[in-house]
Amino acid sequence: MDLMGELLADLRAETDSLEALLTPLGPAQWELPTPAEGWAVRDQVAHLAWFDDAARTAATDPAAFRASLEGFAIEADTVDELAFRSRGMPAAELHAWFRDARARSLEAFARLGARDRIPWYGPDMSAASFVTARLMETWAHGEDVAAALGVTREPTARLRHVAMLGVRARPYGFAVRGLPLPAEPVRVELTPPGGGEPWTAGPADAPDVVRGPMLDFCLLVTRRVHLADTALEITGPAARAWAEVAQAFAGPPGEGRAPRSG
Repeated sequence: MDLMGELLADLRAETDSLEALLTPLGPAQWELPTPAEGWAVRDQVAHLAWFDDAARTAATDPAAFRASLEGFAIEADTVDELAFRSRGMPAAELHAWFRDARARSLEAFARLGARDRIPWYGPDMSAASFVTARLMETWAHGEDVAAALGVTREPTARLRHVAMLGVRARPYGFAVRGLPLPAEPVRVELTPPGGGEPWTAGPADAPDVVRGPMLDFCLLVTRRVHLADTALEITGPAARAWAEVAQAFAGPPGEGRAPRSG
């Protein structure tokens, strides 16, 4: 299987994981609060559906997508407003919207080559990174939905895609905050779900290191957990600076999650 085939298969599997949470829900459960302040389950799904529609446009008509960016900026209030637009929509209709938007975006992605360039709200991305970003978003918002339902999902090997995106997005976490990127490289050593050989990135001899569970790293770079609530070991000032601003998704950083531990 080629790279795009692998990524699309994993995006479909991640979609199925989210669908397993959503399909049994009654109308009241769509209104349950999630860990994202002010966001209910329905808002998480609306966010995914809206950006799936945008992703399909970016993949099939880049010129139209670029035109839609004129006068439009993804700020924290904008992200909220887009998610909240569908609050009057019945849950069944919202779910159908997500399913349709996801199916259409998957069809569009299947026609792309891994190196095709796709415009987005942050920097342009290769099609491979673009699909990886949709997988990351699906997993991260799925974690919020699972938390609202009191469900703990088993982490899977698909997290390697989120980890890779998090590493590649290291400069973005600084840039979006107007901070300089430290010149020193950072080594990343992560234990994958179920154990096994560590997943690594960065120079093996770098003194700055992020080490620990892949799940914790992925939660950190998607800003689903405070650093203090992870089992990550951070060595060196460049690694520490990155861990404090890590962000794998395009858009404003927001406040992040408050620490749970005392």
